[in-house]
Amino acid sequence: MKLPAPPEHIERLKPYQPGRSIEEIQQELGIEKVIKLASNENPLGPSPLALKFIEDSLKSLSVYPNSGLTIRRKLSDKHNISINNVVAGSGSESILAAVMRAYLQPGDEILTAEGTFIGFYVLCAAQNLNCRTIPLKDYTFDLEAISEAISPVTRFIYLVNPNNPTGTAFSKSEFDQFIDRLPDNILVIMDEAYFEYAREWDQYPDSLEYRHDQVLTLRTFSKAYGIAGIRIGYGIGHEDIINNIMKVKLLFEPTTLSQAAGLGALEDDEFLQLALDTNRRGKELLTIELENHGFKIPPSVANFVFVPMGTPERAIWLSDELLQHGIIARPMLPFRLPEGVRITIGNDEEVSYLIEVLRKIMNK
Repeated sequence: MKLPAPPEHIERLKPYQPGRSIEEIQQELGIEKVIKLASNENPLGPSPLALKFIEDSLKSLSVYPNSGLTIRRKLSDKHNISINNVVAGSGSESILAAVMRAYLQPGDEILTAEGTFIGFYVLCAAQNLNCRTIPLKDYTFDLEAISEAISPVTRFIYLVNPNNPTGTAFSKSEFDQFIDRLPDNILVIMDEAYFEYAREWDQYPDSLEYRHDQVLTLRTFSKAYGIAGIRIGYGIGHEDIINNIMKVKLLFEPTTLSQAAGLGALEDDEFLQLALDTNRRGKELLTIELENHGFKIPPSVANFVFVPMGTPERAIWLSDELLQHGIIARPMLPFRLPEGVRITIGNDEEVSYLIEVLRKIMNK
């Protein structure tokens, strides 16, 4: 029996490969102590209030979700905006995919960086979209070069600030200059997945403070709030943009439990501050240690650091050496930065162990 064939662009795709799990490495290497510093997850675990709200919502599981209405109301109150300016989904990737469905058609062009969030490249390829990439400058989005690359068919610009996987961010002044040069008919997606960490930098351009009609902000509860496993994210933008997204997004998303987790997380200021303090402390120690070994670490305002190794072979070497000591880091070949390794900031104990292992590796 010959099965139906998918379109050629789907045939070319390879399924996304998530980071390796702790259990997988324990079995493979036969070691007990394994820490995962590969996926930018919160080392403190989930927000306690998120867990409480999930537990309280379990009795409602027989009822269909309300398509994000509850969390949208909460976010509209938090940001002092209309509910018509807010959309919620199963992670910010779900909203990003809906934006593409709502706004792009054959022949349209997307601009972004070469060396950013892998999920965006996958979404573009899955929808057979024309994505043109501009090289990073000092491992940061080069907004000037992106502006100069705009063509008559450019419809959509995807910015990630801070950038994943480099942790770098462009400043308020750079963003102001970029927006001033931008034609009115181009939609800008500002992916701020690591906003809670980055806002501690006084030059960070919080896109919600600008309220530009052509900018859609994407944020997530996966990082600072520690609930990546339940998939909840949101977008904030002009009501016309939100309305068009609502037309094409998946029915009933996000789930009842996802909404409950998000509602609890938004109440958990104590946990959020603890996460930020832990990250700041660990990132400072790790950056100093890496620089003492001669690495030039791009300044990160996220919850991870990017370690440039010079060549893909050296990057694989470092990740393999760390793995032999039970530390899972992420080589960046899939992110189109094959010379680098991304390391998530762990908790205090994990950072101490990582530094100890780095010293052993470097002394070799």
